[in-house]
Amino acid sequence: MDTILLGLQLVFNVETLLVILAASVFGVFVGAVPGLTATMAVALLVPITFYMDPVPAIAAIVTTSAMAIFSGDIPATYLNIPGTPSSAAYVGDSHLLARSGRARETLGVNLVCSVFGGIFGTIILVFVSPSLAEVALQFSSFEYFWLALLGLSCSIFIAIGSRVKAFLSLMIGLLLSTVGLDMMSGAPRFTFGIPDLMAGINFIPVMIGMFALNELMLFYGSRGDGKAMPSLSKDSVFTQVPGHLKAYWPNMFRGGSIGTLIGALPGAGADIAAWISYAVGKGRSKQKDAYGTGHIEGIVDASSANNSGISGAWVPALVFGIPGDSITAIVIGVLYMKGMNPGPTIFMDGSGLIYALFVVFFLANLVMLPIGYAAIRSAKVFILTPRKVLMPIILCFCIVGAFSINNSITDVWIMLIIGAVASILARCDFPMAPAILGLVLGTTLENNFMSSMLKSNGDLLAFFSRPISAGLGALVILLWLSPLLTVAYKKFKNANSNKAQELS
Repeated sequence: MDTILLGLQLVFNVETLLVILAASVFGVFVGAVPGLTATMAVALLVPITFYMDPVPAIAAIVTTSAMAIFSGDIPATYLNIPGTPSSAAYVGDSHLLARSGRARETLGVNLVCSVFGGIFGTIILVFVSPSLAEVALQFSSFEYFWLALLGLSCSIFIAIGSRVKAFLSLMIGLLLSTVGLDMMSGAPRFTFGIPDLMAGINFIPVMIGMFALNELMLFYGSRGDGKAMPSLSKDSVFTQVPGHLKAYWPNMFRGGSIGTLIGALPGAGADIAAWISYAVGKGRSKQKDAYGTGHIEGIVDASSANNSGISGAWVPALVFGIPGDSITAIVIGVLYMKGMNPGPTIFMDGSGLIYALFVVFFLANLVMLPIGYAAIRSAKVFILTPRKVLMPIILCFCIVGAFSINNSITDVWIMLIIGAVASILARCDFPMAPAILGLVLGTTLENNFMSSMLKSNGDLLAFFSRPISAGLGALVILLWLSPLLTVAYKKFKNANSNKAQELS
């Protein structure tokens, strides 16, 4: 109890509370700007944390990442441009709801579900960190291969429209993921002699090109009315939220659970958690056809998973010093710098730092409510600003965001080329989201497949030799076969009903 009280004292002081407030505002801004991700926001904070005490430094990082993940939904809703990669899973639903005048309602649901997911993940972090970390350590290259394949498969099944076009879009993303050095031979692939492509194509410039530049080209290629949105909802942000939460509260708990579990897997993160949660929600929904057409249920699923995935990623980071995602990879360095060595001993040092960290997680998610509410109320600037003024500003941010990833003009050219290609694909009704996920997971899929083949001497049955790997493999194969099984079941059901009618 003395250690817990010491942790509370480390948090509830003027310096830490002001840092949490300032970091929340900073996180909202970075997340709402297309191309500036939560990882970039945390990386920008690292030099500042050199001059902070341990608790304020960690509080700044936790708060910034949580706020940036939520605020990525703001441009996704108003402009059809996801501010962060995790928002891409449900950007279509959010934007279509906004076009029907329900932007604030949608963002209100986003906000409350994000807060719930963050708190839910934090509770799991506090009580079952060691157990979840032990599960995460059971994952080898075999399990990660099936997990990546599951995420890629989900992107096809949750896509709206033709699954053939969704599959082709996914193949484009996988093709882009092969650019760079081959992990086996070290030979360059599809680099065309450009040194900046040796490390591969970063998904941020591609995401900006596919969503932001695509919207820009559609605007300048058509005759718009000069406004960002057709209407502005007069409802309060939270007016409709209680009704939605009452209807979809199981989705919140399911999304929070999936987000925490996926986040606890090293290298997975909130992006994959959002996609899988959205896909699972669609599979279990009574309104499957409504997903992707402007449906709140899918937003509840994925928003709850986003922020719970952030908390889940801290499980292996704290217990074993293994980063759960790119953000915790940065955080581990900050923890060492501040004398907090990740590992089992961090729970037994008696300094109260670990309990202070838990309290910071709760505060960071609770402060999201007032700051997020203010951000939603202020976001009407996207509607009130004429698009002929707004679009050039967005273009400037897109160029800065693409360039700042690697400080390379090559990324800007990639953004421009991908934007031009995406505008053509969009006119042919190709979904963009599968291509993004293909690029994000393509490298993970290839690296883990090749590593597994080396371990097993080329034996494909080795992918089913471990319990977790066999379970994930069976799930993926069942997902692939689900359309055929559905058709067979309907034929069998119709045949039985016809026989019953003949007998009667």
